Amino acid sequence: MRLRAGASAALRDAGRVGASTCLVCHRPMMASSAAWRVLSIQQAGIHSSSNRSSAWAAAVQVATNVVGNVAKRAAKDSMTIDPLRTVAKEMKFLTGNIRKLLGSGHPALDRVAKYYTQAEGKHVRPLIVLLMSRATHLCPKSPRDVAPETSRGIDTSISPMQILSDVNPMTSSTSYESEAAESANLDILPSQRRLAEITELIHTASLLHDDVIDHSVSRRGAPSANLEFGNKMAVLAGDFLLGRASVALARLRNAEVVELLATVIANLVEGEFMQLKNTERDERSPKWSEETLSYYLQKTYLKTASLISKSCRASALLGNADQHTVEAAYSYGRNLGLAFQLVDDMLDYTRSGQDLGKPAGADLELGLATAPLLFAWKQMPELGALVGRKFAQEGDVQRARQLVLQSDGIEQTRALAYDYSERAVAAIADFPDSEAKDGLIEMAHKTIQRQK
Repeated sequence: MRLRAGASAALRDAGRVGASTCLVCHRPMMASSAAWRVLSIQQAGIHSSSNRSSAWAAAVQVATNVVGNVAKRAAKDSMTIDPLRTVAKEMKFLTGNIRKLLGSGHPALDRVAKYYTQAEGKHVRPLIVLLMSRATHLCPKSPRDVAPETSRGIDTSISPMQILSDVNPMTSSTSYESEAAESANLDILPSQRRLAEITELIHTASLLHDDVIDHSVSRRGAPSANLEFGNKMAVLAGDFLLGRASVALARLRNAEVVELLATVIANLVEGEFMQLKNTERDERSPKWSEETLSYYLQKTYLKTASLISKSCRASALLGNADQHTVEAAYSYGRNLGLAFQLVDDMLDYTRSGQDLGKPAGADLELGLATAPLLFAWKQMPELGALVGRKFAQEGDVQRARQLVLQSDGIEQTRALAYDYSERAVAAIADFPDSEAKDGLIEMAHKTIQRQK
């Protein structure tokens, strides 16, 4: 890890400031949080391995980066970039194209499958994929052979249709390809646009399944699908979305991209299984350890960052980018995905259900220990017993929330999310300057600033 001159002084300064004020949110924060945060990150299995002896060097580097980056970010506040503007034409057709992919000959299935497309979501994932497609268009290309995309379209079946028995009344529409093609920038391929749609399909399927598992009653400001149609219909609709996504994925005719997105689906399930436990050993009376945070971060990668990171990687692959660019795209997506979920977990403690468009405080009700509580647990051992019984006794949820708010768990979560967002920005530093690159950088900053 690189060290710059004056890093020790920066660390001391960061400690002095941190003893009273968080560099990110200007709220009280423990002086040791930066160094401890980096040590925790190093234990996570999703990062490259580091020896414990390098923890101090890592802490110095992060402290230096935090001080420098806060100053740089403040200087750019007056130059806000709208990431959506860069790919507005592609995003305009996104929801319509997804609904066409979801057409079914069964009216009830058609209705449930399209239910979450009626209310406009944030569409963060397809936006990132499209921005990455444009940003990597200017990067060096790989010499590897790529089958010409023009030989067969992304809607052309590989097997005979009579064998597939795939009834989609909306595939007969001829306007889909022409509308998308007319609106498209030449530096975003049809396969990359379709990848953005596939990414949103997989994400929406995971929402359908998660809402059943979590007994959710609302989503995007409306009744959840499981509440509106029942658990069975919601689960089947989620399965149908994954099926349609798999078909669309196969028609991209890129084996590596198929492998990447197929493992995302497996990762989502693995992450859900990890979430059944708050700690790796799931003890009745657990003690806080760095491994607890590592377990949480690994689960977070599987449930959230896997889809974003592998979609970014797939986007670069479809654009025939060289290996360095492919790895950079993946690193950006991984770090952004982790930052995104950390902020999401923090908002569960700081925002109302009306702000979020879904129930607030649901994590504790479900027995889940997320980052704010894990950081608080280190300071307040009393939380261990509550974590062990998954906040099941009367008063546990209220007490846990009270302890989290009394600690600096929220501030440490915010700081860790900020660190990941800066890692995402650093990952694409070598990309040529472009509006799309600026959009990706702004997405990292907006992730930290978002309030819902």
